[in-house]
Amino acid sequence: MARLQGRVAIVTGGARGIGAHYARALAAEGARVMIADIADGTQLAGEIAAQHGADTAAYRKTDVSDDVSVRALVADTMERFGRIDILVNNAAVYASLKEKPFQEIDIAEWDQVMAVNVRGLFLMAQHVAPHMIANGAGKIINIGSGSSTRGIPNMLHYVTSKGAVTGFTRALSRELGAHGICVNTLAPGFTLSDSVVEHNPGHVEGARPGAIARRALKRDAYPQDLLGALVFLASPDSDFVTGQTLAVDGGATNN
Repeated sequence: MARLQGRVAIVTGGARGIGAHYARALAAEGARVMIADIADGTQLAGEIAAQHGADTAAYRKTDVSDDVSVRALVADTMERFGRIDILVNNAAVYASLKEKPFQEIDIAEWDQVMAVNVRGLFLMAQHVAPHMIANGAGKIINIGSGSSTRGIPNMLHYVTSKGAVTGFTRALSRELGAHGICVNTLAPGFTLSDSVVEHNPGHVEGARPGAIARRALKRDAYPQDLLGALVFLASPDSDFVTGQTLAVDGGATNN
């Protein structure tokens, strides 16, 4: 039997890039998936439904930084699927960011990164958690980044936001553990996702050589490399794992 049979997952930022790979992987393991994104995920939801059966996927346009939008997403998920078992907090501002010295980051850009990458996690967890508590179980998977352990330059807003993910996971796991809810961070290294390759080739050119050099496994990382860890953290296989950061970066983070 598929490891996630009967489970319902929300994947934020799930319409494209790595998030779309996450949504497909969860569905392949038997989960019904709600795709939440400001980008249009209708086609992806239809693709998943065609492959895995009607009512296995849906899409709702969602701004995770907006409380009203998140409330509507959670309500729609409960109405469509009747439960929420897995939350993948993947939505983030990243692919569009240009490397620049921190003195050149304007306030509006800083605030946008923090609103999506940090407040978005908080709002999603705040509104999903009551449904998981009612079930006495749940999996919250926050997508972090290996950049926060190294402190890479010229991406201060992004790196700071991903450092916050680590603290968020550790603290929230303490609050929700009594309810049987596991909260963990999946921390990819620099990954050749569709979004970053298409929208930020300059960043790819600058980041790729150093990323490979830092790794014990000397190759590029692709979204498919993350899916085994994601399914593990979403499945009963990780029922006694919480508050942890799982780095999937070819050995760049080795501590």
